[in-house]
Amino acid sequence: MSNNSLLQSSIPGMEAHRGKVRDVYEFGDKLLFVATDRISAFDWVLPTGIPDKGRVLTQMSKVWFDRLDVRNHLISMDMGDLDLPDGVDVESLDGRSMVVLKTEVFPVECVVRGYLSGSGWKEYQETGRVCGIQLPAGMKESDKLAEPIFTPATKETSGHDINISFEQMCEIIPAETSKKLRDLSFQVYQSGADYAAKEGIIIADTKFEFGHLDGEIILIDEVLTPDSSRFWPVDQYEPGKSQPSFDKQFVRDHLVECGWDRNSEPPALPDDIVAKTRAKYVEAYEILAKGEFPWK
Repeated sequence: MSNNSLLQSSIPGMEAHRGKVRDVYEFGDKLLFVATDRISAFDWVLPTGIPDKGRVLTQMSKVWFDRLDVRNHLISMDMGDLDLPDGVDVESLDGRSMVVLKTEVFPVECVVRGYLSGSGWKEYQETGRVCGIQLPAGMKESDKLAEPIFTPATKETSGHDINISFEQMCEIIPAETSKKLRDLSFQVYQSGADYAAKEGIIIADTKFEFGHLDGEIILIDEVLTPDSSRFWPVDQYEPGKSQPSFDKQFVRDHLVECGWDRNSEPPALPDDIVAKTRAKYVEAYEILAKGEFPWK
């Protein structure tokens, strides 16, 4: 196991656009995506990273990009394909970096839900709907939906993305393009969910990002990872309650139990929570990739 987590990447002489997890560098018509080991919870980026988490997200996205029959932005996993300045610590970026196409990003998260959980469950309890979609009465938390639903969300620079209806999405992105994004999201979700189910993982819901380049829609960012999706073990699935998951569940549970008020700087994570969380991310990768995680 790696001893250190990478909380922030650095390339001499270059500025990065830093999201909650990714640092993005521009190289003309290409981008370098670096997935750090930062982890967020309750809309805060925590001071403690999860070692190799960024590598899990990157390598798992590579698995899906190779499997899915849809154009994506991945050019290469080799940073040597870029004209990097002198002095770059290539070793620290190894396994967590992707050279990708630079696209014009659609300003909406494309969310597909196959099960009733998270903010969808909360909204259903209040209104019987999820993003304007009427669901049958009497559903329980974590119930499987009769068929997946498309529940887009706005991209917010801070805090939670905001759920919107498909009709609202069509006010942001032209209706015909919105329909194409919805159909493509269903296609990718179903393909991924079918494969994962055979390997023992339920993909309860997920979010996709798309860009467009030369008139074509392209799947971008990460795809079907424990950060962008809810992964549940098939053999422990039991509707009517929250499910165990392959993500930052240990982190969330610890932050709730330690009494943090969620309004001040979050506390550091203890070593055992870090180790358990890392193990869950690695386990999810090894199940879906059908192989050992290279950075043991």
